[in-house]
Amino acid sequence: MDPIFPPFEPDPAPPQRRFRPVPIRLLIPNMITLAALASGLTAVRFAIEGRFEAAAIAILAAAILDGIDGRIARMLKGTSRFGAELDSLADFVSFGCAPALILYFWKLHVLKTAGWLVCLLLAFAMALRLARFNVMIDGPERPAWQKAYAVGVPAPAGAMMVMLPLTLSLSGIPAFAGDSVMILLWTAVSTALIISRLPTFSGKGLGTPVPREWVLAILGGAVVILALAFSHPFETISALTLLYVGMIPVAIQRYRRREAQDRAVSPPDPAG
Repeated sequence: MDPIFPPFEPDPAPPQRRFRPVPIRLLIPNMITLAALASGLTAVRFAIEGRFEAAAIAILAAAILDGIDGRIARMLKGTSRFGAELDSLADFVSFGCAPALILYFWKLHVLKTAGWLVCLLLAFAMALRLARFNVMIDGPERPAWQKAYAVGVPAPAGAMMVMLPLTLSLSGIPAFAGDSVMILLWTAVSTALIISRLPTFSGKGLGTPVPREWVLAILGGAVVILALAFSHPFETISALTLLYVGMIPVAIQRYRRREAQDRAVSPPDPAG
């Protein structure tokens, strides 16, 4: 006779999925990206406290960290989609939100609504630029020579360009009447260049081989720039930023010339 209440044995528990260990080489670039994010957020704190010299240095530190995290990731073969997304989010905070808030706390708050609106436009432009950059990653492969150019002003260079009035002021240039309006106009122009589709020089172009006879001159110039950066940081930052702005027309000219050369040598489209 069968028992009324037979013993019940539940199904065995499914095996738990174990996550694979993550190599340390994948963590190092992300840690550098988080350090850049921390530097950008700390710059906002310095601006709130009125310590604008420290805020400018913190943004510069974030730009330097942002410039090396991708290179270290490629060197360690630790690139990942997660790292690319994290880098974009960190860039938006450090080079979009932080510079906008620094400029607002420094001078643009005097203009009230107009000053705040241009800060919002700067943050919006940086977000849209980074979103466009992420879309272009999944797009068709570009020619090798185009990798030396960016579409619009890159995020770190854009942040330093926007903060040029602050670094010039910290260099000792005296303020003048109506300087808040000039800062607003400069911020608007920089925002337009950030979101534009103009070709500008990219940091990836630094991998271009140079003639051997130029090596010593380049190394000597780098040593001089580093020495000036330690002794006169804001003057050096301002000069390099102005040099970059002056090179934008050169980048546009070279890009269009090379594009015209490629169009001339490429075979005609039979469908056209």
